[in-house]
Amino acid sequence: MERDELIRIIQENVLTASEAVEMLGGSKQNLSSLVRRKKLLPIKESGSVRLFLKSDVEARNREAEQLREKYRPYE
Repeated sequence: MERDELIRIIQENVLTASEAVEMLGGSKQNLSSLVRRKKLLPIKESGSVRLFLKSDVEARNREAEQLREKYRPYE
């Protein structure tokens, strides 16, 4: 695999914690809570840096939307 191709794949499929927070529409505390409760697992952690698969974050976002519809139908 070429270096450029690998970089493209990583950029398209891996999110930083800040990007994950933005995609989820929450806060860093919410993200930490999801990780602590094993609702969203980082693919790599190094010090204060966490990386997440974009597909995992999207799946969690869909799950959260379904839960909101189920438990808060009036919103």
